[in-house]
Amino acid sequence: MKKGINIWSFPGMLKVNECIDIAKKAGFDGIELALNETGELSLESSEKEVAAYRQYAEDKGIQLSSLASGLYWSYPPTSSKTETRQKAKDIVKKQLEHAATLGVDTILVVPGAVGVDFIPDSEVVPYDEAYDNALEAFTELAAEAEAHKVSIGLENVWNKFLLSPLEMRDFIDKVGSPYVGAYFDVGNVVFSGYPEHWITILKDRIKKVHFKDYRRAAGGLHGFVDLLAGDVNYPEVMKALQAVGYDDYVIAEMIPGYTHHGEQIIYNTSGAMDAILGRK
Repeated sequence: MKKGINIWSFPGMLKVNECIDIAKKAGFDGIELALNETGELSLESSEKEVAAYRQYAEDKGIQLSSLASGLYWSYPPTSSKTETRQKAKDIVKKQLEHAATLGVDTILVVPGAVGVDFIPDSEVVPYDEAYDNALEAFTELAAEAEAHKVSIGLENVWNKFLLSPLEMRDFIDKVGSPYVGAYFDVGNVVFSGYPEHWITILKDRIKKVHFKDYRRAAGGLHGFVDLLAGDVNYPEVMKALQAVGYDDYVIAEMIPGYTHHGEQIIYNTSGAMDAILGRK
């Protein structure tokens, strides 16, 4: 498996190329960039501007692993509002387009939400309606993903939606495309389950993996802690990943707002991932 780091792990004032520099220096094989609404690497970016990030990474000798986006919290594909669902689909299309330009094979997409506790006044959508809306959206978007030869990875998040590995598996199977799978976040399921169970059930539907750690006793967003400081049983996680034949990127997502370590978290995380992966 290859060792990656998500750009959200870096202090927010840094530019994309600065994050690439630090990731390389810290010993990561790759970095996961993120699509923003405006500014650097955004919906407004031209193909030439996006291609420049790919060239910069190549020149630095580090891979781009994938392309994430947090925009789906604002524009969920599950929304009861037609215009919001269309905006979400348009974002996915642009994300796929940029991913192809960057030369990555997977995008991270939040599949929507029934409700979100940590976003004030977020829309609450009846579960069955949310499910149908998401299924319609990703069944349609599967053709776009195939055209770009870039997979859509649906991330398990705190969205009160697709709450079990069985439901996630069956949702992906209903979409029925090899270009729509799971972006499995290890830390996000610890409050309610066991990540190794999800891996065993999702199997080859897993497109990419996020590494985080979580301490159940803390609860809420405060439960997210540094790698190896929480309740994730990483030996069992690794055993499960190996058993299903996963050999792609495992990408740390360490949010500075939770850890308060600034740039140092990048180096700490690199060392922790070496321990998890059995690297010296």
